[in-house]
Amino acid sequence: MIVKTSPLGAADSATAPPSAWVRRWSHLVAPGGVVLDVACGQGRHARWFYELNHPLALVDRAQAAIDSIAIPAQSCEAVVADIENGPWPFAGRQFDAVVVTNYLWRPLMPTLLGSLAPGGVLIYETFTQGNETVGKPSRPDFLLRTGELLELCSKLRIVAFEDGFQEGPQGQAPRFVQRIAAVREAVNPAGLRDSASPKASGPRRYPLL
Repeated sequence: MIVKTSPLGAADSATAPPSAWVRRWSHLVAPGGVVLDVACGQGRHARWFYELNHPLALVDRAQAAIDSIAIPAQSCEAVVADIENGPWPFAGRQFDAVVVTNYLWRPLMPTLLGSLAPGGVLIYETFTQGNETVGKPSRPDFLLRTGELLELCSKLRIVAFEDGFQEGPQGQAPRFVQRIAAVREAVNPAGLRDSASPKASGPRRYPLL
């Protein structure tokens, strides 16, 4: 079952701001790169990346949520699909970024990681163990274990990771949260990690903002 909740403890609203974590690490996505927003809700992150001139692929189970996203069709491929009980709608495709917030379905994780193109960025943020003491979600199925995202992303380049408790800013509920920004580094034919540019002699630089 898809359970997608916002930091407010309710479904995404059309006016909800994008996650601060997503905003912070969106600069890692290649300019003009295609962003896949999983369980996108009413598109708070889709709008953020659209304003940054990224083409979009979106998926959500709710037709009403998809219909509410006012982004031109030429910039946004929006799919209604039950990604837990049906086929993956983007089979065989890879993206320059995969963005997931407030959503966890463990059987889908290998698919999400496999959807990262070389150089692609995973930006993931959701609830973790301990959240059952302050609100919902509270079922273990929907709560990450301590350090679980680090384990799942062990083959990626981890740029940033947090796992802890967050007081609710601006009237939001407190929550236990885990989040990661990680890159599937490209490898050249010699087996070396690609540099930031063909002329660069050092390792690729991932700016920390």
